Amino acid sequence: MRLKVLAVPVLATSFLAGCNHGPLQSGRYGSPDPFGYMKTSAVCQTTKPTTDAQGDRVATMTVRSDDGRCVLAVAPPDGGAYASFGVSPTPEHGKAFLYTLDGQTQIAYTPVMAYSGPDKFSVVLIRGPGQKRDNLTVNVTVDATGVVIPKPAVSAPDA
Repeated sequence: MRLKVLAVPVLATSFLAGCNHGPLQSGRYGSPDPFGYMKTSAVCQTTKPTTDAQGDRVATMTVRSDDGRCVLAVAPPDGGAYASFGVSPTPEHGKAFLYTLDGQTQIAYTPVMAYSGPDKFSVVLIRGPGQKRDNLTVNVTVDATGVVIPKPAVSAPDA
């Protein structure tokens, strides 16, 4: 009976040890990777958001469509991180992922593999309850230079 009582915590600890993925990885430009496995695009250039004539914020991003992400860090004017956020409309030729990590709000964009051309999406950034919302438009230029889509090893059967 005592052996069973001691064996359960030891086995549980050994199973949970397999879940340890180590410290958070940083992207090419120091952008945090909360999952530790996300690939950063070979080309990732962003500009700091600027304010246009209507009072909305605008940023640009240049990224290669090599199945890697490009990350833009944003912060409210008084610093810190946004309390909440959303994407509307979403990018047409990729996906946007927003998250807050270590007190910074991150906007990660990954274009569709081998796509080349423009893309655009808008982000609504909420400072806190009852506070002003910030609208940010991200204009993206996607480059597919050198990107090759691998062909499947086995082709589909003829109908």
